[in-house]
Amino acid sequence: MADIQPYIITIGRQLGSGGKQAGVLLSGRLGIPCYDKELIQMASKESGLCPDVFEQADERHRFSMFGGEIFSSRSSYFGNGRQNLLGGETLFKIQSDIIRNLAEQSPCIFVGRCADYILREHPRLLRIFISAEMTDRIRRLTDDLGISEKEARTRIEQTDRKRADYYNFFSNKTWGAAKSYDLCMNSSVFTMDEIADAVCSFATRRFGAVTPRPQ
Repeated sequence: MADIQPYIITIGRQLGSGGKQAGVLLSGRLGIPCYDKELIQMASKESGLCPDVFEQADERHRFSMFGGEIFSSRSSYFGNGRQNLLGGETLFKIQSDIIRNLAEQSPCIFVGRCADYILREHPRLLRIFISAEMTDRIRRLTDDLGISEKEARTRIEQTDRKRADYYNFFSNKTWGAAKSYDLCMNSSVFTMDEIADAVCSFATRRFGAVTPRPQ
């Protein structure tokens, strides 16, 4: 009898919606790792490239088929500063390979980075998207970062646009569209605990072997 592959949860999120918080909460409840920016360090170690290279190609920077404010296909570099022709697509592949390898080893959670698309053929995948009302997102950023409401709104609009560009460019799907995910939740309506409860319940129905830790 073939081994059953580990279950995987991916979380797409609007900035300020608490998506990373939800991932950390789920990680603690389910006893499985949550990967976000850790993937940048892992990709750097695997490839021998500076973390800055992957930071530039991260979802916080814009990708477009028609130029503009994008990560140039000829702007990446090795740790010693030598220029090379590594493009954003090559860096995306390096990070994608790491995501696939992690998904083969054990159950885990991925926040952002097109993980839902990268793992689209994985048989035990649960794709989540978390959104929130703009007023709540602004409040979360002003509280967490100590910035003004105006700056928070600007950061939200810019980051959402960049995340959408990144996702749409590499997946040919639409970031945030309900049809791209299995479960979409609004953190302005549900608390983080309620979101975690819903995801755990949904995952248990889907995979049959998810046992949250007692709280």
